[in-house]
Amino acid sequence: MNIREGYMPFKNHKTYYRIVGESKEGKKPLVLLHGGPGSTHNYFETLDRLSEMDNRMIVMYDQIGCGNSYIEGHEEYFNAETWIEELIALRQHLGLDDIHLLGQSWGGMQAIWYAIEYKPKGISSYILSSTLSSAKLWEEEQHRRIKYMSEEHQTALKEALESGNYENPAYLEALDVFMDNHCGPTITEDSPECLTRKKVSGKLAYVTGWGPNEFTPTGTLSGYEFTDRLHEIKEPCLITNGQRDLSSPLIAKVMYDNIKNAEWELFQFSRHMPFVEENDKYIKVLIKWLNKNDK
Repeated sequence: MNIREGYMPFKNHKTYYRIVGESKEGKKPLVLLHGGPGSTHNYFETLDRLSEMDNRMIVMYDQIGCGNSYIEGHEEYFNAETWIEELIALRQHLGLDDIHLLGQSWGGMQAIWYAIEYKPKGISSYILSSTLSSAKLWEEEQHRRIKYMSEEHQTALKEALESGNYENPAYLEALDVFMDNHCGPTITEDSPECLTRKKVSGKLAYVTGWGPNEFTPTGTLSGYEFTDRLHEIKEPCLITNGQRDLSSPLIAKVMYDNIKNAEWELFQFSRHMPFVEENDKYIKVLIKWLNKNDK
C-alpha cells in the first residue's frame, strides 16, 4: 500500500498529513477530520484498506495541537476558525479541489461549520460520523445517559460538576465507566496497531475547545448551534452513528430530519467509532456512498 507522509507549514508551526493510495479517474479523494478536539488521525488508519478496495485516495491529518502536529500552549489557536483555516490551507497545499469530506465527532462539527459558514466549493458529499449539530442537545443527551448509571457513579459525577474538581478518583472512575459505555472502542492486545500505538493527545486543545468532559461544554465550541441552519447544506450527506454512541440516535435523527439531501446509517453494535467496531460494514457502506456521489 502506497502511503505518503508530510508536513504543511501552518501558523509558524507545521501540520502533519498522511496520504493513502491514489485515486483512479472519477474517484474523488476522501478527506478525514478526526475528533476531539485534540484526538489524532490514528484511528482512521482502520480505513486504510478502503483505498485499495475502492481505488481511492484517502487523506488524514493531525490538527494543530495534537499528535504529530502537537504544540505547547497556544490556547488562542483552539477554536473552530483556526481549525477550519487549517483545513482550507491543507486543501490548497495538497491540491484537493474536489473531495468527499468525512468528519467524526468534533470533525463532523467542523464539517458542518465549514459547510454552512464557508460554503466551500468542490465537496461532492459529506459524511457526518458520530457527530452533532447542537452542543446543547449533546449535553442534554449525555446527562440523560448518566441517569442510567449507578447511584454511586451519578453522585461522583454530580459532585465534580458542582465543585469543579475533576481529579477526584471517584469522578475519574465514573467517567471511565461512562466513556466505556458510549465512546470506546475497547482496546485489547488484538486491536489494530494504530489503536494501541502511543500518541500525543491534545488535552489542552480538548479542554480549551470543548471542556473538561463530554457532558460539560464550556470551551470555545460551547456555543455551537447549527440545527436551525442545517437546511443550508445542499450537498449529499451521509449520517452515521452507533446504537450506544455519544452521538445518540436522537442526535443523529435531528441532523437527518433537518438536512434535505441526507441518508442515515445506524450501526447496531457500535459506540462512538463504528468504523472501528463494525469496520467491515462501515467500509461497505462508505464505498457504496462514495461511488454513488462521485460527481
